[in-house]
Amino acid sequence: MKRLPIVHARNRGSQANRGSQANRWFPSNRWFPSNRDGSPWIARALRITNVRIAAQIFFFALFVFLLWCTWFSRLGGYPVSLFLELDPLVGFATALSTSTVYRWLWRGLFVLVPTLLLGRVFCNWMCPYGTLHQFIGFVFNIRTNAQDIEANRYRPSYQLKYIVLAVFVVLALFGSLQIGLLDPICLLVRSFTVALMPALDAGTLELAERMQAQGLDPELSLLLFAPGAPDARVFAGAWFAGLLLLGLVGMNLVVPRFFCRVLCPLGAFLGVLSRWSLWRIDRDPTKCTDCDLCLKSCEGAADPQAALRKSECFVCFNCIDDCPEDALSFKRAPLPIQDRIVGSLRHGTARLFGRKLISKIPETELRAPQVARRRWVFASLAGVLAYPFLRLSKAVNKRGFDEKAIRPPGSVAEEEFLERCIKCDQCINVCPTNVLQPSTLAEAGLEGLWTPVMDFSVGFCQLNCTLCSEVCPTGAIQKTSIERKLGLKEHKDTGPVRVGTAFFNRGRCLPWSMETPCVVCEEVCPVTPKAIGTYDVDITRWDGSKVTLNRPYMRPELCIGCGICEHECPVLDDAAVYVTAIGESRDANRSLLLKAARKT
Repeated sequence: MKRLPIVHARNRGSQANRGSQANRWFPSNRWFPSNRDGSPWIARALRITNVRIAAQIFFFALFVFLLWCTWFSRLGGYPVSLFLELDPLVGFATALSTSTVYRWLWRGLFVLVPTLLLGRVFCNWMCPYGTLHQFIGFVFNIRTNAQDIEANRYRPSYQLKYIVLAVFVVLALFGSLQIGLLDPICLLVRSFTVALMPALDAGTLELAERMQAQGLDPELSLLLFAPGAPDARVFAGAWFAGLLLLGLVGMNLVVPRFFCRVLCPLGAFLGVLSRWSLWRIDRDPTKCTDCDLCLKSCEGAADPQAALRKSECFVCFNCIDDCPEDALSFKRAPLPIQDRIVGSLRHGTARLFGRKLISKIPETELRAPQVARRRWVFASLAGVLAYPFLRLSKAVNKRGFDEKAIRPPGSVAEEEFLERCIKCDQCINVCPTNVLQPSTLAEAGLEGLWTPVMDFSVGFCQLNCTLCSEVCPTGAIQKTSIERKLGLKEHKDTGPVRVGTAFFNRGRCLPWSMETPCVVCEEVCPVTPKAIGTYDVDITRWDGSKVTLNRPYMRPELCIGCGICEHECPVLDDAAVYVTAIGESRDANRSLLLKAARKT
């Protein structure tokens, strides 16, 4: 015991020498003073928690930048769906539901491998949704240190995310992909697309108008997420997406990292895997005084002051920073020490490798998630029962599908579409005409909620655009070339991609029902030859005037369902020409024309 001060003195001496050398390289000044222990400021700046914060800022900025690039004038080869492709739960669940790994979903290995080595580093180093929650919780935290310590203790309610994960995985096994409802990356992309970015664009445009009214000519197009859009983008259910975002983020004021700790299925997935991670936070009970200060900023409620819950630890390193006794460290495969303790904890004689045990808690690790086996079984049964509840919904049944469930061009058949679509709404984000909308319960049921459908009252499908197929990360919309979409060159025999068929409501059509000339639908029809023709009829109106009416009719063999006729129809509230999902070429069961009719 007498040697320890000598060793410490030597260490202090060597540290002082290193400190003096480092001070020569990084001298202190007014802006960068030295640390209290004499070490240079660079040691403080390069703390692991500062490096982590820098990584969080970088990945959040990258996430927003890629969303900013998800627009037809900015795509430029950027991997705009990178975060969705890196999401290992997306790759795992789609592999279960489709038995395939689509294009870039193997990139999820870039998250899986570090998880198996270091634990849930993704949650507190890369995940933009986690960063948003942490930032809001940090900015608006009014709790005292003692209250923070109590708030960061583990609670049984944190098991819920594992139940959610089990239900989603079982549903994926049956072919119903529902992870997008709560997957953090899907949820954040959807919230940005449907609610946040349109709101920011509207604010930017309002600011530009006010500045122009003051005689200024600001160039704010770089701040817009959809520059050049003819009108402000609108989306079905935008209010709910915005409210959901506010609600989940606001819950951080009640429970720190509420979504990450309680609901996140991706966090649960990584938590299950991290039980095998090689590195973890290790507590030295010969130094630990059970002061619980390590809990003050613990992001994952991982109990670093006791037996570390590996599945809950976000690897934020806050506990190591906050420990006043230097009792915590990040180590590779630390051994359990409980069986190596000699003596009695109760009587204060316990020793570990000859050193006195100070902490009253000998356990240092809990590997697996603390979910009882019966709850895993219950969650699996819930998933099994949920499948028929979802799939027997009329909206997703072959016999009762909704006529307005019109999918983007390039979409696979509906059953496979529901096996692949993760409801991320990337396709909706990139759509230049705003025709793609998140579906509601009426159009696609709960199973297809927030999947993309086309609403021609808002926009139409441009003939030479396949952007939605470019950004789809899971292949629900297969990558489609312009030639394939239009049925050109080698695709001439299969013909163009049809997403539906237009019909006329003669009771609302101006030439048919109101003796008023109108040829808008015929004029805007983009296909050659035109899918809309007219019959010329000369009539005498009620006031005695003679007019020639061009009464339109549809040629279903030529209609591709682009919807421009419905969008441009002058009868705005309930268009006289409308498109339904029947006749789409992706599914033979939805064919409109008989074989004999096709030959003519």
